[in-house]
Amino acid sequence: MHRRITGKLVIATHNPGKLAEMRELLAPHGVEAISASDLGLGEPEETGDSFRANAAIKAIAAASAADLPAFADDSGLAVDTLDGAPGIYSARWAGENKDFTAAMTRIERLLQEHGATTPGQRKAHFVSALCVAWPDGHLEQVEARADGTLVWPPRGTAGFGYDPMFLPDGHSRTFGEMTSVEKHGLPPLGLGLSHRARAFVKLAEICLD
Repeated sequence: MHRRITGKLVIATHNPGKLAEMRELLAPHGVEAISASDLGLGEPEETGDSFRANAAIKAIAAASAADLPAFADDSGLAVDTLDGAPGIYSARWAGENKDFTAAMTRIERLLQEHGATTPGQRKAHFVSALCVAWPDGHLEQVEARADGTLVWPPRGTAGFGYDPMFLPDGHSRTFGEMTSVEKHGLPPLGLGLSHRARAFVKLAEICLD
């Protein structure tokens, strides 16, 4: 049976971009979001073999440490020509310094090595797995994706991560060129384009008012 989210919720991320998006998505539901970094919580080792597994690892660790429900996202970019890479290693490709310019350059180099020069050869999708964990072990999990094409050079300075090189299907601007409302805002203000927004809609249906 699904469980509703009420009161305080720990956002189990140390990524400022993800934290901002999650807070914006939760705000209309009257949920008080506290970040893991504000509570001084560490980051568990992500040893899962899927986005869903890693989201659960992060949510369970935060819920246990804070004795509060905790909300975690594990997300990343999967490139068709690269057999789904970087996938669950998307953040790790940026290194300890979170240098996503270098990570995007690495992807482009690999695409060129594969001869992927046409839009049809540069298909990719973002995946977002969301997990809410309660201290008693109850879990709620959802997953969603956003499909698109990779462009080069990267365009735009909004968003974070691989957003500047990701052109969502049906649109002429990259995630890096869109405002936060355009990218992940939910109707009526936005279109709910991003993978995280789409996953959040699923989560809201089962866990939020």
